[in-house]
Amino acid sequence: MLTAVVGINWGDEGKGRMVDLLSADYDIVCRYQGGNNAGHTVINDYGKIVLNLLPSGISREGTVNVMGNGMVIDLEHLVHEIQSLRDKGIHIGPDNLKISDKAVICLPWHKMQDIMEEERLKDKKFGSTRRGIGPVYADKYMKKAIRMGDLFAPDKLPEKVADLTEWKNLTVAGGYGHEPIDVDEIMAWLEKYGKPFADYVCDTTVYLTDAVKAGKSVMFEAQLGALRDIDFGIYPYTSASTTLAAYAPIGSGVPQLKLDESIGIMKAYSSCVGEGPFTCELFGAEGDSLREAGGEYGAATGRPRRVGGFDVVASRYGALVQGCTYIALTKLDVLSYLKQIPVCVAYELDGKRIDCFPSDIDELEAAKPVYEYLPGFNCDISNCRSVEDLPKEALDYIRYIEKAVNCPIKYVSVGAEREAYIKMF
Repeated sequence: MLTAVVGINWGDEGKGRMVDLLSADYDIVCRYQGGNNAGHTVINDYGKIVLNLLPSGISREGTVNVMGNGMVIDLEHLVHEIQSLRDKGIHIGPDNLKISDKAVICLPWHKMQDIMEEERLKDKKFGSTRRGIGPVYADKYMKKAIRMGDLFAPDKLPEKVADLTEWKNLTVAGGYGHEPIDVDEIMAWLEKYGKPFADYVCDTTVYLTDAVKAGKSVMFEAQLGALRDIDFGIYPYTSASTTLAAYAPIGSGVPQLKLDESIGIMKAYSSCVGEGPFTCELFGAEGDSLREAGGEYGAATGRPRRVGGFDVVASRYGALVQGCTYIALTKLDVLSYLKQIPVCVAYELDGKRIDCFPSDIDELEAAKPVYEYLPGFNCDISNCRSVEDLPKEALDYIRYIEKAVNCPIKYVSVGAEREAYIKMF
């Protein structure tokens, strides 16, 4: 079985929580895009774990985790992330973590460039996490990047780093007026943080191909959501990578394989980190109450998330481009305090009601939400473990969303803990 677990909306839908749960049925979990610009929060027997780079199956014994060629890897961050998990008693070694030799390294100058550009843009900034993701992907496609495999070619690495440092200083020093990057400092950084991964780096194409031939099951884990995809998201307020399920085999190293299913993850309401249009956004006391009830602060950055009611228009579009087989609905329990549940059922643009998600950024920024309110269940559902346990209003809300996005809902999360969920069928 080859399954992608992907985000339907703006990211932060609870993918890590669902991967941690569903990974029990898979031999391998593979991250296939992105870097440490987003976080997956998992709560299990080890406590609360925040993962930025490592796949969310890393705490499950017997599961092999793969960091694919589509990722960009900040080595310093990865070293510290691994150590924080080891401090919790989680085993991480070459037997359960494989890193693609083709994955690109996010260097200190990428973070520097990210920060300088956001500062230059001032009030026109994109809302970057300032972790170097845009600049490192730009360098990848300019073919001016260092990959994980380069770390272990000592006869070629120094010259490559020197050439790239000279080129990067044209921008850092010549363009932004920053102090020039020192090549020796970059080499020392690569030596310090890259050397520990000598036994982890491999050709994931060979590894995954052999694993699938041997009958192993693979779960492909995405970062962020469909609306942050570089091509199909809210451009330019997107990530720099492809967040869609269709990219999973490519970003993992096995482009010849085809997915068996795509599981879309979406919240029972909407949340968004960063800049750009967010049509369904709620403001004032209504928005503040929802943010606090859901603990909506970025796992990677700590930034307060913008929040809104469930967005039918955006979610239907997200489920479409993700090619969802079925959906896992998360954080339904958060809505327990509401007597009426806000739902953005359509957008209004130039006085007309629209039901399709606009691809034009100007139209999306001009669109206004059309809200309706459904009856709330107004009670604690965190101990529900079956469909029969749910109050009628909660079940009606699930069925409403299922019909609205035109995709069956198979799982419903009613809490952050691994076992706090309901299987609908």
